[in-house]
Amino acid sequence: MNKLLSEGLTDAIGFVAGALLGFAAGRLLGLDMFAPGYTGSSVAGILLAGLGGGTGVSLARRWRASRNKGQ
Repeated sequence: MNKLLSEGLTDAIGFVAGALLGFAAGRLLGLDMFAPGYTGSSVAGILLAGLGGGTGVSLARRWRASRNKGQ
């Protein structure tokens, strides 16, 4: 597979998976990022989804780097 394509796909999958996990964690904590207005609950939910997405990308890049060490 093309190197750039595999990098893009793993980054995208990591971001989406992390953001979904962050969203789910927010929902479990009672935070609704889709609540009307910018309440503290919605901002905290948005923050958790963003942190989850960033963490997912970071983990995907670490995983990809560990697979490419032998090459």
